Amino acid sequence: MFLYLAASRVAAVFSPKAASFVKGRKNLIKNIKFETQKNNKSLQAKRYWFHCASVGEFEQARPLIEMIKERDASAFIVVTFFSPSGYNLRKDYSLASHVFYLPMDTPGNVRRFLDYVKPDLAVFVKYEFWRNYLHALNKRRVPLYLISANFMRHQPFFKWWGGMFRKMLTKFTHIFVQDVGSEDLLRDIGIKNVTVAGDTRFDRVVAVMEKGKVIPELEAFIGCEMEANDHIACLIAGSTWPEDEQMLHYFMNWFRATNQGKLKLVIAPHEPGKEQVEKLHLLFADYNVVKYSSVVGRCDDIRVKADVYAADVFIVDTIGILSAAYRYGDFAYVGGGFGAGIHNTLEPAAFGLPVVFGPNHVKFIEAYGLLSCGGGFAISNLKGYIPGKVDIMNILAVNKKFRSEASEYCCWYVSKNKGATDKIISMIAPE
Repeated sequence: MFLYLAASRVAAVFSPKAASFVKGRKNLIKNIKFETQKNNKSLQAKRYWFHCASVGEFEQARPLIEMIKERDASAFIVVTFFSPSGYNLRKDYSLASHVFYLPMDTPGNVRRFLDYVKPDLAVFVKYEFWRNYLHALNKRRVPLYLISANFMRHQPFFKWWGGMFRKMLTKFTHIFVQDVGSEDLLRDIGIKNVTVAGDTRFDRVVAVMEKGKVIPELEAFIGCEMEANDHIACLIAGSTWPEDEQMLHYFMNWFRATNQGKLKLVIAPHEPGKEQVEKLHLLFADYNVVKYSSVVGRCDDIRVKADVYAADVFIVDTIGILSAAYRYGDFAYVGGGFGAGIHNTLEPAAFGLPVVFGPNHVKFIEAYGLLSCGGGFAISNLKGYIPGKVDIMNILAVNKKFRSEASEYCCWYVSKNKGATDKIISMIAPE
């Protein structure tokens, strides 16, 4: 941990994300002590601690937090994040009593953190295994749960040399996994306190879909109020990285050259900083581009609305609206598949959007689910091809019947897998 912190300080010189990581942990323990001791009345409430690595894991914890607060408005809830992206996006989350960075996993930090937060129950999400925290919670007899977990045979828990990692799993009161395969792996190494509950993200994406948040700027872009539109489809590209954007640029150029009709593109980059957005704007310089920040709140003006509708590419240069933005698309591309791994494919699937993603999806159960049911498509290279079905992006854009069938498969898959929140809450916080 000390070496990691030292390396982070060096990296902070070159990386804004690393700098945010280091800055966020400055005087962290003192701040946690001050914040948690301001209101002594909270000591009478049931105290929950949810730990999430980043944004995606928070979305898995969120349905549980919302249900707990719905049942008990006085519940004291602390949410911690490891990554700056998760903390910065959700530091003002209204249902949490406090949102903090997770103090680094040293014995002293762990002791002080637990002394100040005083959790009655702790919930870790998906892949979070911090040895000192697990040991201390277990020693203090605080019920500890792992939710939406997904285990694979290549992980250290299942190696001959993984004794220390297997021991960490014994500290959990109960483990809720996403699938039967994970349950079997755990039972093979003697971990019996396991329940196949599914992934709480299904409940979250369904809730977002049913809420039906309106984004006037995107309504203007696709011409919701017009009797006839001049485009054949709208592609929503979410959480994109530079490699994804190069592929999308190639596809848009090819599509335009084939004269098959007009295709609208919404891009929400994974990191919508000023520099990244400028590069993206430059990449699509040959197109009529509009940015969300330049038109937000202005689409009541008929001239602004007309300009937005005339655009070919809409850049979402903000955070927090992508999950609702999918409702305005006809099919989706989810980024990250040409890098470390794909991002959230369930959000577009909940709205019935067929989902395309890159080749690096092996760690994601939902990707395989969508591939298996016919609602998802994995491309193998930056030209948008998949084995046996070249130009799947083109097929989804122009073949309305094919797109409609894939949409039905997506809706079926999401509906079939919801309900994990109820299963988990019935065990960790029964009424």
